[in-house]
Amino acid sequence: QGQLVESGGGLVQAGGSLRLSCAVSGLTFSQYGMGWFRQAPGKERDSVSAINWSGGDTYYADSVKGRFTISRDNAKSTVYLEMRFLKPEDTAVYYCAAAATAFGPAYYTSGAYFYWGQGTQVTVSS
Repeated sequence: QGQLVESGGGLVQAGGSLRLSCAVSGLTFSQYGMGWFRQAPGKERDSVSAINWSGGDTYYADSVKGRFTISRDNAKSTVYLEMRFLKPEDTAVYYCAAAATAFGPAYYTSGAYFYWGQGTQVTVSS
């Protein structure tokens, strides 16, 4: 069974940066697309970014384009989300997820993902 553990969240001032990491075990990491999602209090879980198994296909939500960068290190079984120019509206619990099927594209819908991490809190103060 796949296990995903996020880290790197915290409290940052607006305009600052954070890098989230998601370490994956129990899967052949290099075969699966990965996604980052976030959920703010009282809101639905939204897709933030995704990357396919090879790193050659990526997706970004319009709200984070130009500020966030997703990457993966298949040798370390880890996916990253580099977040810059953070805004208070980026405040949420961030989750990483592994796709249900191997060798797919960068899925942006939560239904394409089977394994989920526990989440890491990101708080951006104004």
